[in-house]
Amino acid sequence: MTGKLKSLLKIMLPGAFAVLLAGCGEGLGDLQGFVAQIRAKPPGRIEPIPEFQPYHSFEYTSHDLRDPFKMVDFRRPEENPEEIAALGSGLRPDIDRVKEPLEDFPLDTLRLKGTIDDKDGVKWGLIFAPDNTIHRVIEGNYLGQNHGRIISVTDQAIDLTEIVPDGLGNYIERSSAVALIE
Repeated sequence: MTGKLKSLLKIMLPGAFAVLLAGCGEGLGDLQGFVAQIRAKPPGRIEPIPEFQPYHSFEYTSHDLRDPFKMVDFRRPEENPEEIAALGSGLRPDIDRVKEPLEDFPLDTLRLKGTIDDKDGVKWGLIFAPDNTIHRVIEGNYLGQNHGRIISVTDQAIDLTEIVPDGLGNYIERSSAVALIE
């Protein structure tokens, strides 16, 4: 049976190639006509390369202008330089101080849950922080992200003074409070 199959393949294989090659020759007439038509046209003219305008350099002379990367002080330092110098050397937060745990949270996320009086009559505030812990604070402790120092603890609120930047490179004090929330 294998012998008959081999002889059949020897006869059919050349026949299949002949049919395939015969199909390839018919579709080239229109392609050859198109190529002949293109070759019959006169050669075209190539556009010249456009002329580029010469580069004119620009010299930026800003030695007499204000540096755009320095902070603008709108208080007119030329009018009263002693007053401006005194403001610049005034109130500053203590950056070398060790931060307390409640200084990691914004002031508006801290809640006063109550107060405790100890045996010496000192009033402690109970602050609930966003990390679900309650912290005891006393006058002099710090809380909030703006260097807020507690100045008084009452049953209704904790009053504090924050040191915030004024936008001109200096700092100002601002009063804030954390009120009791029931």
